[in-house]
Amino acid sequence: MKDDTQELLNDILRDWHCWAKGYQHVVSVGTSPMFRDAKASRGWDTTDEIIGNELDNSRMAAVDFHISELCDVYRTALQIQARNLATGKNVWSSARLPEKVEDRIKILMEARNGLLMKLRDSGMI
Repeated sequence: MKDDTQELLNDILRDWHCWAKGYQHVVSVGTSPMFRDAKASRGWDTTDEIIGNELDNSRMAAVDFHISELCDVYRTALQIQARNLATGKNVWSSARLPEKVEDRIKILMEARNGLLMKLRDSGMI
């Protein structure tokens, strides 16, 4: 049996990055962070779409909380990886992380494992 937790974590990080940046697939009013949580009349949304959006927002808020509980270096490593996953390119880096590639990989793996444990403990995975 194949373990898909790493791919699932990649999907969660990608979604979290887009959610945290206030990204919307369709350009519309409310893309500014000031209006991120503003509720539209939703006259055209179905009940399923409204419920789905609320569940997605709650899920991403929980992921954001768990990431914010990590130490600064781990949080930075996850933010950089999430950004790379969201853009589909591996070009983003941070001066806050060590210069040696081996050290960066070690920190990233520790951060991913820590987040995975928190998500499992909370029942999200």
